Parts: sequence; structure tokens; C-alpha cells
Amino acid sequence: MFALRRIRKGTTIIEYLGDRVSHEEVDERYADKLETDSHTFLFTVNSKIVIDAGSNGNDARFINHSCDPNCESTIKNKRVFIEAIRTIQPGEELNYDYAIGRDSDDAANVDEIFACRCGASNCRGSMLEPLKKPRVRRKQRARKTAAGSRRKPSARGKRTGRGKTAARSRALAPRKSGARRRAGATAGSRRPRASKLPARRGR
Repeated sequence: MFALRRIRKGTTIIEYLGDRVSHEEVDERYADKLETDSHTFLFTVNSKIVIDAGSNGNDARFINHSCDPNCESTIKNKRVFIEAIRTIQPGEELNYDYAIGRDSDDAANVDEIFACRCGASNCRGSMLEPLKKPRVRRKQRARKTAAGSRRKPSARGKRTGRGKTAARSRALAPRKSGARRRAGATAGSRRPRASKLPARRGR
């Protein structure tokens, strides 16, 4: 999908529409879908509702994924909307980060199945959400802290109770308040996550 006119940052462009069904219904509808098929129009709203834009869907299902998006998906009152996160110029393609959720039983080549070819300089090569970095154990962390405390602190380096790391801000993924969504150009038995939500489940 391409913009026909200038779209200002913060504009709600379109609602993601389609049959609103349960996860069980989705699994039945796509029981024969191959795991290697990465195309889907399923968008998870929450643990109970999935939007199947493959049935009674609108043009929102044609918006592609990008690792450097100009839009994001947002869930409001159990409805999914696509919003501009920056000003979009006429002729520019609309896209957002699907950030499809990962599952523990994913195939070893799952990133290849859901490969991304957006061409962005920061393309991570996959429409799946970024791999989580392993957490450092407390003992290891404590050891590092102890070792660091041996260094002679500078006058500017002293901190009084403000050493905690600030919470990380939202990732590139669409804002789906924690739910998972099966996005337009993505497929298989997954659903992209809507913001701090988006994660897809089932088929």
C-alpha cells in the first residue's frame, strides 16, 4: 500500500478488519496450513480474539512488514488500527514491524521461513521479533559490580542511589498492547505482536 497524499505523524490510517474468531476457530480453519507457509492475514487481538482478514478483511491486510517502519499497529478497545509514527510523503509505501512472536517449538529455520527482505539498513533479516539476549545471573552481576567497585571513582562518577538502568523503551514492533498478531504478509501458524503485546500463537 502506498500513500496518495501526505500523512501526518499520529494519524490513524486504517482499521485492521476481518472475521473476529477464537484461537480454536483459527486452528480449525488453518489446520492444513504448512509450517513452511509464511503468509497469513491473522492478527491476534488478545488471548480470546483473532482477526482473520483473509475472510471479510479490508486493505489493511496488504500493508507489508519493514524493520524500519513508518507505521505501527495499535490495539484500542479490542480493535486494531494502523497509525503513522512519522510523517509519510505521497508515493511512500506504508509498512510496520510485524514482530511476529517466537515459540519454543519453532523449527530451526524459522527465521528463514519468515525471512525479511525490506532492504532497510537495520534489517534484521526476519519478520519475527528479535531474539532475546540471555539474562545475566545475579551472582555474575554481583561479581562484576564488586570488581568494578575496586576502581577508584572519579568525582563525576559517583552515584547516589541512581545506578538502576532505566526500563527499555518500546521496540520497533507495532503497539498491540501485549497481544500477538498474525500480520498481512506473514504467514503460517503465527501472528505478529501488537506493540508490547504483539505475539502470535497457534495458526
